[in-house]
Amino acid sequence: MDANKLIELLVDDPRATVTDLADILNDTEENVDQEIKRLENEKVICGFHTVINWDKANKDHVDAIIGVKACSQRGFGYDKVAEKIARFPEVSSLYLMSGGYEFFVNVNAKTMREVADFVGEKLAPIEGVSGTMTMFVLKKYKVHGIAFDMESEVEDDRQIVSA
Repeated sequence: MDANKLIELLVDDPRATVTDLADILNDTEENVDQEIKRLENEKVICGFHTVINWDKANKDHVDAIIGVKACSQRGFGYDKVAEKIARFPEVSSLYLMSGGYEFFVNVNAKTMREVADFVGEKLAPIEGVSGTMTMFVLKKYKVHGIAFDMESEVEDDRQIVSA
């Protein structure tokens, strides 16, 4: 079985059934199920997520992206700092970056005050963190390849010029 093809199919449709995947891959359901389990055990497949348009969900929700300046530690690089940051339930994603900040941290909370408290009380005091910059997400246009509330076709209002 082509594991890469299976992965591509799951990325396109994480809700695809084993039966559908087996049909597409021209393989047995048992083989597909075993391959998915193998990929999960090897941490190639790390989870399945639902993309929510929180503006329409009628629930308080704030997303913030926090740039974190940090110092690497001898023998560990940035891993120890990353492990401390990743432990917090408010952190939905954590990336080691090139550029002006060592980390970008995505944080989910109910209010801006919760994000501010997280940064001031939990994130900034971590040993190795030397500075933060918090940006609040004002509007989402596209998440994980899914466009939110955008016109399906942009009108072209240019005038036709002919020679």
